[in-house]
Amino acid sequence: MRSCDDRLVINRAALEAAWLDLTRHELPALAASRDWPVRADHCFQRILLDNAVGGVWYDAISRRPAYRHADMAILERALDLGRAAIAGTADLHRLNARSLAWRRQAKASASRSSVSVSRA
Repeated sequence: MRSCDDRLVINRAALEAAWLDLTRHELPALAASRDWPVRADHCFQRILLDNAVGGVWYDAISRRPAYRHADMAILERALDLGRAAIAGTADLHRLNARSLAWRRQAKASASRSSVSVSRA
């Protein structure tokens, strides 16, 4: 009989494998025919992870690669969003716009912080 830890490792490995297949193969293969705004795997990963955490993913996931260090719940939400995009129930254009807006906000905040520090 497997221990709970063994099942967790197997489930985690399956989740990561599903993530990589979705973002490296499934979504990029559909991108042109769906007229999605991105084509590259890392762009899909950014969009899905940002939306799964409700902001810039690196504010919520401390290490890289993000999929390996994200909580399982975050990775599951990101996978669900990607699957919803494939099913047509999530708008990848909207998800991308939201991700880019969070990143512009983060960049603007970082710029304001560095200006404040340099004036001190």
